[in-house]
Amino acid sequence: MRTCRDAKAMAKTLREELGRRGTALSHGECLEIVARQFGHDNWNILSARLRAAAEPARDAALVRPAGWSVSGSKPHLYDMGIDPTTPYQGGRAALIRCRYAEDDPAYAVMEKGFATLMQSIAVGPFRGRRICLSADLRVQDVVGAATLWLRADAAIGRSVAFDNMEERAVDGPLTGTQGWTGRRIVLDVPEEAETLHFGFYLRGSGRAWAGGFSLREASPEDAATVLARIRPEPTNLDFAQPVEATAKAG
Repeated sequence: MRTCRDAKAMAKTLREELGRRGTALSHGECLEIVARQFGHDNWNILSARLRAAAEPARDAALVRPAGWSVSGSKPHLYDMGIDPTTPYQGGRAALIRCRYAEDDPAYAVMEKGFATLMQSIAVGPFRGRRICLSADLRVQDVVGAATLWLRADAAIGRSVAFDNMEERAVDGPLTGTQGWTGRRIVLDVPEEAETLHFGFYLRGSGRAWAGGFSLREASPEDAATVLARIRPEPTNLDFAQPVEATAKAG
């Protein structure tokens, strides 16, 4: 039995059966009997319990953390902020959750996008240096991708360095359901850079958490993680090499 309708159906069946055996009880009296069968003092208590069980669990409200902003191509499809129900190493974690499941008809007809929780800062002492952005990510039922991202801009709208891990074959974005997983981006910041922008985003549906952000100058042994997009000369013009071989050729 899962709903009040089920309990009322049981009471109706009980009343009809007792009537056939010569015992006349009202529907209300039968409801009280059903309630006692399930260990409750009266029907009001049982019906309240059944209604509460039938209601879907409500997600906790998310509050945007100080210093962070929300953005993305479809931010209205997502909730973003501090998750009060998910601890992270004794502290807090941020959450981006899609408001619709992948199989929800309301989501299926929408143009899919992404949402990000991010910061924008002056390049400051990082200009001309190699920097490392790191954090831990966790995902639940993600159809799409959850990932860190880091970008350096020379001027508004003009990016001079960027990495969002989307093209990595190893240690790239998280999908499906996974526990806390460390990820990092190591980026060379050009001398012409004026601002840095970083954060994490969820593309598609599901939920993504992040915690333990760190932005620092990279260690000498930290190799840049961004993939090279500019080659010294044309390559693979006849498509003879598969992507794996091309990547190894650099």
